[in-house]
Amino acid sequence: MDAKQKVMSLLGTAVLDMKTSAKVVAYTVPAGKTAMIMAYVIHSPTASLAGGTDYDLGSGANADTWLQAVNLAAMTATDDYIVITDTTKYTIEAAAAEIGLKPITGSTLAANATVEIWGREI
Repeated sequence: MDAKQKVMSLLGTAVLDMKTSAKVVAYTVPAGKTAMIMAYVIHSPTASLAGGTDYDLGSGANADTWLQAVNLAAMTATDDYIVITDTTKYTIEAAAAEIGLKPITGSTLAANATVEIWGREI
């Protein structure tokens, strides 16, 4: 067993466009594994995310299986970060599931931010 199977760890990271409406994948569950997603960390926006009132997080075509309608509009400085966790019951992600973020109503300004996916592989 490696560390990703024993403890909550960083599963994947990506720099994402926080304005457009395309889903971006930050982590893909490896073949032969499943994964429990436990948190998202979003940090270091390149510009204000004001106006970014609806982001979906998770797998599926719309990245909406983990959490929907996340408001990131308060992230207005380049040194801001947010840790997103939830207390809802979720389904373990299957092998090849692509976990990411999709802006539904993205930031007013063009901005990128680093998105980290935290969890555990099983």
